Amino acid sequence: MEIKDLKTLIKLVTDTDITEFEMENAEEKILIKRGPDKEFVQVAAPQMMAAPAVAPAVAPAPAAPAAAGAADAPAAQDDKYETINSPIVGTFYRKPSPDADPFTKEGAIVEKGQTICLVEAMKLFNEIEAEFKCKIVEILKEDASPVEFGDPLFLVEPL
Repeated sequence: MEIKDLKTLIKLVTDTDITEFEMENAEEKILIKRGPDKEFVQVAAPQMMAAPAVAPAVAPAPAAPAAAGAADAPAAQDDKYETINSPIVGTFYRKPSPDADPFTKEGAIVEKGQTICLVEAMKLFNEIEAEFKCKIVEILKEDASPVEFGDPLFLVEPL
């Protein structure tokens, strides 16, 4: 159904005492309800089944023996590390004020509940606390840099 036809239907419902209008055919379903203070339109488009995508199987190129050994060591180390992620969108700050010392630094051990940084969102400074006792392995964001929800801020080793 085209938008002009939909607008005509809505006008018909609003100009009369009809409180509910429903129309369904093989391709679409239209439901218009009208109450004392609300009007809403619900249109269900036909659902198309997508064919499952099958990716071709590609064998990875064999790596040189020395490179394979070097790649295994960091992978084993990464298993013991976790990330502390940003719970909100905002600006990451390592310090409570420009002239203060940072909350934490690489190599420091932080206790559960200890503030490790601030994320400023809409002029509110939100303290980000460690959820468990851990060692800060790496600080992944620069001071005063923008962060998105879920962005990793710290690489940590749980203790």
